[in-house]
Amino acid sequence: MVDIEDAIVARYESHGESFEILIDPAAVQKMKDGKEVDLLDHLVIDTIFKNAKKGTRASEEKVKEIFGTIDSMQVAKVIVLKGEVHLTTEQRKVMLDSKKKRIVEYIARNAMNPQTGGPHPITRIEIAMEEAKVHIDPFKSVEAQVPMVMDALRPLIPIKFDKVRIAVKVTGEDYGRCYEDFKHFGKITKEEWQKDGSWIGVVEMPAGLQTEFLEKISNKTHGEAESKIVKG
Repeated sequence: MVDIEDAIVARYESHGESFEILIDPAAVQKMKDGKEVDLLDHLVIDTIFKNAKKGTRASEEKVKEIFGTIDSMQVAKVIVLKGEVHLTTEQRKVMLDSKKKRIVEYIARNAMNPQTGGPHPITRIEIAMEEAKVHIDPFKSVEAQVPMVMDALRPLIPIKFDKVRIAVKVTGEDYGRCYEDFKHFGKITKEEWQKDGSWIGVVEMPAGLQTEFLEKISNKTHGEAESKIVKG
């Protein structure tokens, strides 16, 4: 259960009736993103209200008539996903800031500057979003909003989603240190062992990750790794 001071009202209206719950806004965010949530842990009380502020409960007859069940968890899920959510100014700001940060990080990881072949710094993406006056919806998923954001950014900065392939050569000893990083950053599309015991592989990854990847491998190998972008 969540404290009432931290909860918001989610409301669903149908057939002239209003149904409300008191719920943790973080749970609403997760549900809107398509994630599974144990609602019982995120409600102030497992009660369906007619008016939550007044504490007036909805009648079971009306709940059954509108939702086809009196199971409060099933009803609460419908209220969140199909109804309206009322945030305080501070709650909206926190959720907007969090969603904007996740969108920026997603674009920075997956997009590139086609003029340079390199990633865009996070700060540049943030500034361009401000200039474009991008409107972020705190309840829509990152994936659902990225296309709209990219459309707004393209007139301001050269940007596109792409992948890069990086050929890497490391010693047999360094291979053991780096293999998990190779898999974490992308997909190994080609690999072979050399007669001198070194390993050569091609790792395909989102374009925005290349700088972080090269820095990580350089640190793990104390600058001994060899790498280059594979064209074509």
